[in-house]
Amino acid sequence: MFTNTYLPHVGGVARSVSTYEEEFRRRGHDVRVIAPQFEGAEESTEFVLRIPAIQHFNGSDFSVQLPQPLLISDYLDEFQPQLIHSHHPFLLGDSALRAAWTRRLPLVFTHHTLYEQYTRYVPLDSEALQRVAIQMATEYCNLCTHVIAPSESIAELLGQRQVTQPISAIPTGIDLERFGDGDGRRLRERYNIPADALLIGHVGRLAGEKNLAYLARAVGYFLAKHPDAYWLVVGSGESAAEIEQTVGELAAAKQLVMAGSHTGQDLVDAYTAMDLFAFSSQSETQGMVLAEAMAARTPVVALDGPGVRDVLNDVTGRMLPANATEETFADALREISHDRAALARRGDIARQSIRSFGLDVCADRILELYESLVAQHSQRPDADPGPWDRLLGRLEIEWNLFLEKTSALAAAVVETEATRSHLD
Repeated sequence: MFTNTYLPHVGGVARSVSTYEEEFRRRGHDVRVIAPQFEGAEESTEFVLRIPAIQHFNGSDFSVQLPQPLLISDYLDEFQPQLIHSHHPFLLGDSALRAAWTRRLPLVFTHHTLYEQYTRYVPLDSEALQRVAIQMATEYCNLCTHVIAPSESIAELLGQRQVTQPISAIPTGIDLERFGDGDGRRLRERYNIPADALLIGHVGRLAGEKNLAYLARAVGYFLAKHPDAYWLVVGSGESAAEIEQTVGELAAAKQLVMAGSHTGQDLVDAYTAMDLFAFSSQSETQGMVLAEAMAARTPVVALDGPGVRDVLNDVTGRMLPANATEETFADALREISHDRAALARRGDIARQSIRSFGLDVCADRILELYESLVAQHSQRPDADPGPWDRLLGRLEIEWNLFLEKTSALAAAVVETEATRSHLD
């Protein structure tokens, strides 16, 4: 697996990679991860090759790898993989392409992210740069053997954007047993939250693309009218100070609990402690944190958006129109929470509704895909490439990467079918 973000980075891609890595290894498969160095992470281990990288790129919490082709090549020559899985369409994603094409291996790519939503982390952000990101991701998909979309919404969008390679919609699986066995009381005691207080929660990176200014105002309006309620925010990032300031202007400061990032049992306990989960992001490709909350029997109030609509409905929570006002969102929080017994029953229904998001189900689907691709590959005449075949493969992918980048740059000037397609 090639990924630009990996533990201890907190984010959906890092968690997806680590979740499947651990599950596949638990089932007896041999898995390796190639990822950039990250502040606070240990160096390369038996299972993870860390590539030297620039930390905190452009003031973000991302690290950007430095070119190390020989390091990666030697590592793969020793490991001898049967299949490569890429999790990004650039940087180490390009390294994954080179590795797969040179070795004539099947390459799976998971389209985790709406990359046009993240161009603000790059200097000279603009609509033209957003078109470049869309076109680059589309061209990348078409250089892979198979594409995984984390939701049906994204699978449909990729088809509209002219991805011609096979696409499977497979979400990141949730360990339903684990998320159903949290200790909410323990977490409430840790943060001095009364046992009977209504607790609204949120989990995620606290970054601008998550629409958190909106969420802070919406929850702040609710807290102002419900002085005994609390808001638990689990996560860290650049928007933390803005959340504190906004809520502080609308409600009592004590009603906001900024818990920082949590993983493992602490994260499970946090979900379990919540009575209601609030979410307003419009940049998701899958409702991963929504599914986790629902697995912990926590109903959700969210804005309609990509990924969200694949998980949530008005039986398991409340999905508001994407253009709903902050006041409307606050009213929805009030309406769904005023009857605590009914809210708890809704939480039980929410847990039952996401059985198809279970890790066992999703891991089975990915492994079946892997096995199918490996079997197909074994029947190819170039399945065991010699030096000449590897050289040709390397020349082919370098030319295709050049065309990919050229097409992406051209999209900055002239719209394409891909850049005209947007997810509502």
